[in-house]
Amino acid sequence: MPRLVLKFEGATLKEVPLGTRPVTIGRAPDNDIPIDNLAVSNYHARVYVEAGSLVVEDLNSLNGCFLNDIRVERSLLKDGDAILIGKHEILVDQAYDAVLPADGSRKTPAPRVNETMILDTQERRKLLEAAVAAGERSQLSPERMRVPTLTVTRGRTDQKEYRISGKLTVIGNSIMATVRLRGWFTPEVAAQINKHEDGYYLGRGDRVPKINGVGIHGLTKLNDGDVIEVGRVRLNFFFRD
Repeated sequence: MPRLVLKFEGATLKEVPLGTRPVTIGRAPDNDIPIDNLAVSNYHARVYVEAGSLVVEDLNSLNGCFLNDIRVERSLLKDGDAILIGKHEILVDQAYDAVLPADGSRKTPAPRVNETMILDTQERRKLLEAAVAAGERSQLSPERMRVPTLTVTRGRTDQKEYRISGKLTVIGNSIMATVRLRGWFTPEVAAQINKHEDGYYLGRGDRVPKINGVGIHGLTKLNDGDVIEVGRVRLNFFFRD
């Protein structure tokens, strides 16, 4: 059974198995993963299963939720991903298959550490400064007034054109997919597009997508006119006026 592993400075503080019920993370003691630190909001984030895939969602927290050092509001999770909540790290372990302990539902608070309302670490400051800078650039960018669009130039899909309006766009055969792929052996989540302050990023799912003919190995920013290939499907990404 998959699990989440709460760590602080390399030490494991808590392990929580993942089932059908969402796992909540925050400072309030009734969370499944309580983190007793004022830098963490009462109900900071949650991890849950949707259409067979793990999803992390920020619950409008004060200091934000970071996935592999990138701030996200909602994103799919893969084995080995690291969620950063305040100064704590939560690792995604989907290969874990141990039997649930008898008291697996008991909530044990993590120890207090450096309780300040806003984090003051060098890493955190850099992340916040980058987010602010990206936000200022996006406000000045004319692309904020244009609609990100995907058009299908090759392959079988349920539509020929898609307008991206949400923060997470799933490409696959899942019921939650925006771009529904057709055909046998099509994965539920082949790839995903995440919206960030500075633009849109293509990420991997159960396939290794390509941008302009080159396979990607992590979140990669999309530019106007890029050609995306997911299996036999080819999509053109552009901003429509």
